[in-house]
Amino acid sequence: MRPTVHDIAAAAGVSLATVDRVLNQRPGVRHVTREKVESAIRELGYVRDVAAANLAKGRTYPLVFILPASDNSFMHGLNAEIRQAILRSPAERTDIRTIEVPAFDSAALVAVLEGLSRGKPCGIAMVATDAPDVRAVVDRLVHAGFPIVTLVSDLTGSLRHHYAGVDNIAAGRTAARLLGRFLGPRKGKIAVLAGSMLVRDHRERLEGFTSVMTEEFPDLAILPVLEGRDDPEIAHMLVAEALGKADIIGIYSLGAGNRGLIRALKEKAVDRTLTVIAHELTAHTRAALIDNTVDAILNQNAGHEVRSAIRVLKAKADGLAVIEAQERIRLDIFLKDNLP
Repeated sequence: MRPTVHDIAAAAGVSLATVDRVLNQRPGVRHVTREKVESAIRELGYVRDVAAANLAKGRTYPLVFILPASDNSFMHGLNAEIRQAILRSPAERTDIRTIEVPAFDSAALVAVLEGLSRGKPCGIAMVATDAPDVRAVVDRLVHAGFPIVTLVSDLTGSLRHHYAGVDNIAAGRTAARLLGRFLGPRKGKIAVLAGSMLVRDHRERLEGFTSVMTEEFPDLAILPVLEGRDDPEIAHMLVAEALGKADIIGIYSLGAGNRGLIRALKEKAVDRTLTVIAHELTAHTRAALIDNTVDAILNQNAGHEVRSAIRVLKAKADGLAVIEAQERIRLDIFLKDNLP
């Protein structure tokens, strides 16, 4: 059975109040008494329940979420999940605020992070722009004792503590296998719509997609990537132009901007032999699945990612271990037949 503070008090021959002072490193305990209590803790193998102790002390965790400001349905959904977390704040003892920065703007992200370094948040979660200056400021913050979690898009090579998001290389490979299987023996060109190659999640999805396409579907030629900046208007223009020029038989939309993609497909009255795989289940992609404009959606659960980030940041602030299996974000595949 797990030892308690009562067991420590009995083993050390002291009062519960004395044990409490030692555990919370408060003054008023003689050196010899403190040593007796600490010896009892070691011998009993007592592990302190930091969360319960913080609850007793009324501790609140100030957390900051940094998100890109863009007309992006998935990011709107992520924001909505953070607002739900804010509503749960009294029960979870959190004090959450969000800061928006221009999408794909590493300088703006660095400025916000540097500003936070002068404050006292006990955790920062951010959608990362993968750039050397961002990596450098993250490493400085970690060295200064700030827990940092990347959200949706990672910052590998940095000292960030955790990544709350799907395996994006696996996501790209999954998209390629679906597209290749759907197209069967056909030969033709594949268009890829990305947001920006400045974010790691898009680069990794493209890496996984290209790898499987090259190895297993050599008759499908991948066209140069269209970068829509996660902007529906830019995506609409790029896709409409590509459909007008090339004999495209498949499209992989690995970022946002799906509203623009869907509008371009509908305007062109594209032959439904065209196969389309996209990311993120939103109201727009759901409707496109139902009316057969899109064939499959790869989805990550924004709510799970936000809750995971909060759990990890609180654990790191308390010096506790993270349960990796609990924080693993799964990749869902939706067709029109299995929509939730």
